[in-house]
Amino acid sequence: MLTNSHILTCKKNKSTRLLSTVHHFSSSMQPPSLKLSPAYRAPRARRCVIQMQAGNEDFELKQMRDMAAAKKRWDALIREGKVKILTPREAGYAIQLSDKPLLDVRPSVERKKAWVKASTWIPIFEADDNFDAGTVARKVSNFVMGGWWSGMPSLSYDKQFLSKVGEKFPKDADLIVACQRGLRSLAACELLNNAGYKNLFWLQGGLEAAEEEDFISEGPQPLKFAGIGGVSEFLGWTDQQRAASAKAGWGYRLLFSARLVGVFLVADALFIGAQQVGRYIQDIRSH
Repeated sequence: MLTNSHILTCKKNKSTRLLSTVHHFSSSMQPPSLKLSPAYRAPRARRCVIQMQAGNEDFELKQMRDMAAAKKRWDALIREGKVKILTPREAGYAIQLSDKPLLDVRPSVERKKAWVKASTWIPIFEADDNFDAGTVARKVSNFVMGGWWSGMPSLSYDKQFLSKVGEKFPKDADLIVACQRGLRSLAACELLNNAGYKNLFWLQGGLEAAEEEDFISEGPQPLKFAGIGGVSEFLGWTDQQRAASAKAGWGYRLLFSARLVGVFLVADALFIGAQQVGRYIQDIRSH
C-alpha cells in the first residue's frame, strides 16, 4: 500500500527529472547518434563509444517524451486559465500602469547582461559550482554538446526556488513570470501553480521577444542579447545579431567578418605550428 511519503517522493523525483529536461531543451540540443547493427564487431574502444552513443540516444528519446508530456500539462494550465498569457508589450503596460511585479527566473549568466528595471530575480536554474565527479562530468558533457557554442554553463535546479519566491510574494499576488525564451518560465509557472499561486501570468516568448520600447531595461546589453554567448556570440552567428547587423549597416558586419577571418588565421597558425612540432619530434627520435 502506498503511503503519503511514497507519493511525495515520486512527485519530487518526477519534478526533478522534468526540470532537468527543461534545462536540456532550453539550452543546446545534442546531435543525434547513429545505431549500428549488433552483427558489426567493432574494436573494444569503438564498441564503448557506440554504447555511449546508444545510451545518449535513449536519453534523448526519454527527454523528448518528458518534454512532450510537460507541454501537454502547460497547455492545460493555459487552457484552463490557471496561467494567463501576456505578450511583452502587454506585460510592459501591466508593470507600468498596474504595478504588477515581474519575477525573473533566468540564471545569472543571462540576468547580469540585461534585466527589466525593478524586477525580482529568483533563478529557477543556476550555474553549478560544485566540483564533484558527477558535476564535472555534466560540465564536460554540456561543453562538448554545445556549451562552447552557446556559452551556457551547466545549470542545476535551485531546490530553494519555491521558498525564495514565498519570501517575496504572497500566494494571491499577481505575478508575471519571465525567462529569456519562455520555456523555463513555463516550468516555473507549473511549480508555482502547484504550490498555490493562482494569479500567474506567463511572458510569451520570453524577454528575447521584447522590443526596446516594451520594458524599461537596465544592464550592459539589450534584453534580446542576454541569452547569447560563447563562440556564436563572438562570431555574430545568432539571429539577434543578424537582425541588429541589418539595421546597423556595414560597420557592424565588418566587425564580425574580421573576427571570423581572425579565427581562421589563428586556426591555420595552430595547425602549422602543430606540424612543425611534429616534424621536430620526429627529427629528435630519428637521431
